Amino acid sequence: MDHFLYRDGVLHAEDVPISEIAAAVGTPFYVYSTATLLRHYHLFDDALSGMDHLVCYAMKAASNQAILKTLAEAGAGMDVVSGGEYARAKAAGVPGERIVFSGVGKTEEEICQALTGGIRQFNVESEPEMDVLNRVAMSLGLTAPITIRVNPDVDAKTHAKIATGKSENKFGIPIARAREVYAIADAMEGIEVIGIDVHIGSQLTDLAPFETAYNKVAELTEALRSDGHNIRRLDLGGGLGIPYTQSNEAPPLPTEYGALIQRTVGHLGCEIEIEPGRLIAGNAGLMVSGVIYVKSGEGRDFLILDSAMNDLIRPAMYEAWHDIVPVIEAEPGVEQAPFDIVGPVCESGDTFAKERMMPPLSAGDLVAFRSAGAYGAVMSSEYNTRPLTPEVLVKDDQFAVIRARPTFDEIIKRDTIPQWL
Repeated sequence: MDHFLYRDGVLHAEDVPISEIAAAVGTPFYVYSTATLLRHYHLFDDALSGMDHLVCYAMKAASNQAILKTLAEAGAGMDVVSGGEYARAKAAGVPGERIVFSGVGKTEEEICQALTGGIRQFNVESEPEMDVLNRVAMSLGLTAPITIRVNPDVDAKTHAKIATGKSENKFGIPIARAREVYAIADAMEGIEVIGIDVHIGSQLTDLAPFETAYNKVAELTEALRSDGHNIRRLDLGGGLGIPYTQSNEAPPLPTEYGALIQRTVGHLGCEIEIEPGRLIAGNAGLMVSGVIYVKSGEGRDFLILDSAMNDLIRPAMYEAWHDIVPVIEAEPGVEQAPFDIVGPVCESGDTFAKERMMPPLSAGDLVAFRSAGAYGAVMSSEYNTRPLTPEVLVKDDQFAVIRARPTFDEIIKRDTIPQWL
């Protein structure tokens, strides 16, 4: 469910007409619904009620400070994967004790940044990382709380580029070596082992891979406790998928996911962390574009938009589907026709959809890409010297620009010409 609905034939974000935002901001732009963000966060929080838990929003999905602050004020923690994301979370007012640091390539500088600024835990991905973490912590006279990310060799049955839990993936240590690695960690003076971390992938639409992975984590918890480790926290990652089209079978609900967690690891008495990103932000955002041209080609027609692959890269990178709808609702029964929906970047990969059935549209009309709140604006770039897409947050009948569109002068002035030129 989201809060983007037609009213009197005009698509609205909560109580604000999309066309009103377009007139004020220009296109393309991203728009997020506060009500949808909070609804999705509370679905997860409520699904884990009865268990000691923390929902840590995976901010790589959408990291604007306004989104982070909205969720943090509702009680969310943050899952970060870089020093920059850590700094964003702190700037948004998230305390260190609610920030989890994940990722396979943490640098010494990032580790120092988080240790001195405050951190809930590091999710350690390798033995070399553990060595560096121990050394940095000891040099600072601090102790680093850690979970160790185990790779359970579970096929999440998702897109190959977002699968993370198979033995061939770069993430975590093999679960078969976990007891050995935990023993090494336990002997390190700068480290405190507090739990286990696992994450198997993104956009999962079936609970079975989660169940397999979590059962393995439960078995490992018992084994590590028998070895003398005080395993008291389980970070179970994120990855629950969202419906990108109304014709798709609906993914499992957070309530079903919560019941699965209770069934597989609830008996262990551990604090539970989960790190949803896509399901919180995905359906909470739209990308809105304007039609530049309607072009007739040889055997196919094109809608050429003012947004491009630099604004929303998911279709080009993942062959991803987004429902694309007109901002002014089509009349009932209007005849639709197939269009390739493309952007102005000089690459054939700059294609959002092929032979997508659309109602009649003209230059200047607006269209909205649904389910664009996650991995949309956060992955945008200035390729072709196209300005970063602005972001807008709506709450009830108000809207505010939370990332402005830079001018060409602002972009160009970031370049520095060497003195010999």
